[in-house]
Amino acid sequence: MSALVVAIARTGDREAFALLFRHFAPRVKAFLMRSGLAANTAEELAQETLLTVWRKASYFDPTRAAASTWIFTIARNLSIDMKRRERNMGTVDLDAVDEEADETSGETILMSAEREARVRAALAKLSEEQATIVRLSFFQEKPHSQIAQELGIPLGTAKSRVRLALSRLRTLLEDLK
Repeated sequence: MSALVVAIARTGDREAFALLFRHFAPRVKAFLMRSGLAANTAEELAQETLLTVWRKASYFDPTRAAASTWIFTIARNLSIDMKRRERNMGTVDLDAVDEEADETSGETILMSAEREARVRAALAKLSEEQATIVRLSFFQEKPHSQIAQELGIPLGTAKSRVRLALSRLRTLLEDLK
């Protein structure tokens, strides 16, 4: 098989590629399906794998690995890349998000305003020290270490003050759930 890849690299031998394709396409597809891909996705990636072999045959080094090892490594890497793309894209339907934003009812706006007023009132009931900690931590999104530095207190003290302030807020806002 290594000789076929070398022939493809040297002369673009289409017959060598056809032999390689017939041999490896079903094996690569089965390999990808065993790794959890659906049959149609596995078939597409198997074809992409062999297309990559055609394009990058000159990179193959028979002294470093067997042709099969090289080809299955390409397949595995393509599979990983595909899974990363899917994970990064997520499943957010942008049209649905736009529709939801457009359909904000007056009731939703009123409830949000009431909730915001309740949170402001609860913050006003906190001690100045706790209100400052909450503002720095959540509204200004500062890390605990920066809060400790700004207030001139130890990191552990800053963390415990954040925890205590949140506990107090939870108590004041229990019925908002």
